Amino acid sequence: MSIVRWEPFGEMDNLFNRLMPSMFARWPSRLGSSNGGGTIEWAPSADISETDKEYLIRADLPAVKKEDVKVTVADGIITIEGERKQTKEDKGEKAHRVESFYGHFTRSFSLPDSVDENTIRCESKEGVLTVHIPKVQTPRQQPKQIKVD
Repeated sequence: MSIVRWEPFGEMDNLFNRLMPSMFARWPSRLGSSNGGGTIEWAPSADISETDKEYLIRADLPAVKKEDVKVTVADGIITIEGERKQTKEDKGEKAHRVESFYGHFTRSFSLPDSVDENTIRCESKEGVLTVHIPKVQTPRQQPKQIKVD
């Protein structure tokens, strides 16, 4: 017989995350078994903006190395995923409070049709990942009148 950790609000958290995912998407959640094992999954905050030439996604990723981040595009969805690794404590240092989240993260965003997926580029500077998504200039078509019979 094994001891199972009781989490009285675990089912309530799952219900909220299923019913209102956008509202609670950035809150960390525990993945894995119901006995309290597993890892924490969190989502970094992101800002999305637009210029005349491109869309910009800026994701806050402090203490995340660029080698630990992967950006992919498939079927009109851009996904930023990676891992923030916890640093080892010094022998003489004891943590009294840790408010940073560590572990795997992922964020996905739908792309508009008017982007060039082949020329998307990313840069990481001062803890912020910036994804540049160039717009495609589509010629405006003149209205076409259709004859009514």
